[in-house]
Amino acid sequence: MPNKTLQIPTRDGYADAFAAFPDRLEASPGILMYPDAFGIRPVLREMAQKLADCGYFVLVPNIFYRHGPTPLIELPDYIGEENRPAIVEQLMPLINQHTTEQAYSDARANVEFLLRQSEVSRGPIGVIGYCLGGLLAARTAAAHPGVVAAIAAFHGPVEADGVSTLEKIKAKIHFGHAESDVDIDGLGRLNSRLDEAGLDYTSEIYPGTAHGFTMSDTDTFDLGGMQRHWDRLRSLLDSALPEA
Repeated sequence: MPNKTLQIPTRDGYADAFAAFPDRLEASPGILMYPDAFGIRPVLREMAQKLADCGYFVLVPNIFYRHGPTPLIELPDYIGEENRPAIVEQLMPLINQHTTEQAYSDARANVEFLLRQSEVSRGPIGVIGYCLGGLLAARTAAAHPGVVAAIAAFHGPVEADGVSTLEKIKAKIHFGHAESDVDIDGLGRLNSRLDEAGLDYTSEIYPGTAHGFTMSDTDTFDLGGMQRHWDRLRSLLDSALPEA
């Protein structure tokens, strides 16, 4: 599958991004994929390539581009208990400095850039997010209800800062929660709000999973959870977007 590195023009500079797309002449439905806080790295490129194999143009932006291009910090091949605390300590200042205003500004730049690509069809797009990227995906879907037709967030928050976004979303939704992140009561409260907003959604806890279960380069990776993630994601995209 073809891939390339791109530069997304934003209000605050240029965000580097990775794109994977099908090797064909006709345009493909667009997918905006927000990475977890560890950023663009081999495992995210592999996941983008897998979706490209299914017929989608997938754009993965550097969330923290204001602090420099990918990679911002040196990451080991495997993130585990012995090195995670030091990595998180380096990333937390970047996470804390990423404001709601920046998230919405970047969402607009990312969506507009994705739709300008010649390989992307003019129909609605999908947005996917992992960990912190789940929150960014929700904000993107809320800010672009006429453009985003599908949103998926995995082992990540979908609201923060006391700002509600759910009732502004018009897209079809899948939220896949880690068992270590959300309990049954918390899931019930979230799903009640989704019901009240009249949204078309699935929102579930993936049994036996810990935060980060989709990331195969971490010690929280769960093969069963990852496969469930792919099954739910493909079903969502196939039902909400034009045929890939």
